[in-house]
Amino acid sequence: MTIHEAALQLRFQLFHLYDEREAGNIAELVMEHITGWQKIDRVVNKTAVLSGQQAQLLQSFTDELQTHKPLQYVLQEAWFYGMRLYVDENVLIPRPETEELVDWLIKEARKSAPPVRSVLDIGTGSGCIPLAIKKNLPAVEMYSCDISEGALQVAKRNAATHNLDIHFHALNILVEQDRNQLPLFDAIISNPPYIPVAEKAAMAANVLAFEPSLALFVPDDQPLLFYSAIAEFALAHLAASGIIYLEIHEALGAAVVALLKEKGFSGITIRKDLQGRDRMIQVRR
Repeated sequence: MTIHEAALQLRFQLFHLYDEREAGNIAELVMEHITGWQKIDRVVNKTAVLSGQQAQLLQSFTDELQTHKPLQYVLQEAWFYGMRLYVDENVLIPRPETEELVDWLIKEARKSAPPVRSVLDIGTGSGCIPLAIKKNLPAVEMYSCDISEGALQVAKRNAATHNLDIHFHALNILVEQDRNQLPLFDAIISNPPYIPVAEKAAMAANVLAFEPSLALFVPDDQPLLFYSAIAEFALAHLAASGIIYLEIHEALGAAVVALLKEKGFSGITIRKDLQGRDRMIQVRR
């Protein structure tokens, strides 16, 4: 089977799962992964025949994709802030909104006075947040925590791949005794679980089937569970001039702001994502 024939076959096999454009994009990414060639190279070499190993990979990837498994888990890679990361079902697939949150912190930190010397990421998952910050702010002492040992193994693997020094901690931020093990920080950043369980019915099947529920959902009667814990932690572990950056549910902006004010914080800014939704909050001490 030639490269061109393989791409057409895969696209055809995905039509019942995705629209034509998305099926085409997925097929292109799979073929790039299998061949190691960019699109222009695959066009020039479209009559090149797949090796036996490449054909086996194609069949394996096709079988997985047809179960609705997200492409990133199939290829075990995702891009975040210009970095290729390993991902598996222990961690969430990094989202563009989280890139926007990280970008906000990085740009603010570059002009900060006094300088940002230490940052904590809460709920690290794949490690995408601390790795992006450390790569772009190498002088920062970067800390990261997660309750999931599986997630921490993925994050440590990515840190080793990119040769970035991160202090990883296995702990439950909801448990006061756990979080009090951590030192003082100039900035805290988090994309915590914030989706009420009741919203599961409206979510895509591939998200529910493959992405870790632990990193997504909170009880319907406690939508601000993690924001409350982070705020209480910050009262004791955020420097006097420190800043908090939080990703939020688009419908919970006002509620999170009210909670933070109740805890004694001010200087609160809500920012919309590129889709025009309230998705990020910055809190100045």
